[in-house]
Amino acid sequence: MSAFRFELLAENGRLRRGRYHTPHGSFETPCFAPVGTYATLKGLTPEQVRATGSELILANSYHLHVRPGAERIERLGGLHRFMGWSGPILTDSGGYQVFSLGGKVAIDDAGVTFQSVIDGSTHRCTPESVLTFQRQLGPDIAMVLDQCPPGDADRDTQRIAHERTLRWARTARDVHERWGGAARGQAVFAICQGGIDPELRAASAQALAAMEFDGYAIGGLSVGETKQQMAVALDACIDHLPADRVRYMMGVGTPDDLLAATARGVDLFDCVIPTRHGRNHTAFGKDGTSLKLRNAQYADDPAPLVDGCGCYTCGTFSRAYLRHLAVADEMLAGILLSLHNIHFLQDLMRAIRARAEGSS
Repeated sequence: MSAFRFELLAENGRLRRGRYHTPHGSFETPCFAPVGTYATLKGLTPEQVRATGSELILANSYHLHVRPGAERIERLGGLHRFMGWSGPILTDSGGYQVFSLGGKVAIDDAGVTFQSVIDGSTHRCTPESVLTFQRQLGPDIAMVLDQCPPGDADRDTQRIAHERTLRWARTARDVHERWGGAARGQAVFAICQGGIDPELRAASAQALAAMEFDGYAIGGLSVGETKQQMAVALDACIDHLPADRVRYMMGVGTPDDLLAATARGVDLFDCVIPTRHGRNHTAFGKDGTSLKLRNAQYADDPAPLVDGCGCYTCGTFSRAYLRHLAVADEMLAGILLSLHNIHFLQDLMRAIRARAEGSS
């Protein structure tokens, strides 16, 4: 039996409950993966991350290729050993960085040329080279190179990015198969693009499904489009992706978005929002609210962030103390709020999984 295997355990309407097996253990779906871009979740130890209920984490091969280098990490035993995380790891290929770096990137049909944000040096990424970087890093799940245009890009720009992403995906699939496929110890997921155009989204999903990847991601959302546009794009492609493979929506991490996407059949998410919010002194609250801890209203508030939350932060500290840390710019504020935010989303994932099984 393959080390990589998706089990679809229950369905409730379009909501799915599953389990994905990897050589470094399994993770339950729907799953939220916190983002450790540089092989670390900012301010948190691996044990603290595990204590939130997180089973899968994401790192970024683009950033790790630039610094400290994929070859160095390979020499030091691979990404799991390097960062002290024994569970499953997924690495992004850098397609989103193509979008976010703007003028520092030149894109052509063969790949991407970019300048390092660290030292200005020039680097080249191709469909084969990004898989090579990820092979050296050694995560359980690697992503193909894709082109992620802005959400408000015109249809012609979206079409070009969609067609280029499909060509790169075919190249990546051929490389993956030439290397032995998932049997070599690493799964490769494709990425559906097409912006907010339903026809492009459907065509992308259908073409990628025919290539038979190990899993499928939906990229290019949460990049400036409206919530309604995101829903239309997701509805246009989700049912064209194979039901027996993981469906991964990239870069989405607010509670409302997670609820909406899982109801449409998405299994996996990642996002920097919980830790970025934490570092900016903002905590997830009940019913979609956000608590901005620098606000004076919390100065004398003895309550936990969220009543009933089982995280270390809520079980130990008051809003007043957390507000004091935030106003004093103590680094502990960002750590404690990040822990709460990740735990909050993991609690949400557990509740969604229970709903998929028909439990309350």
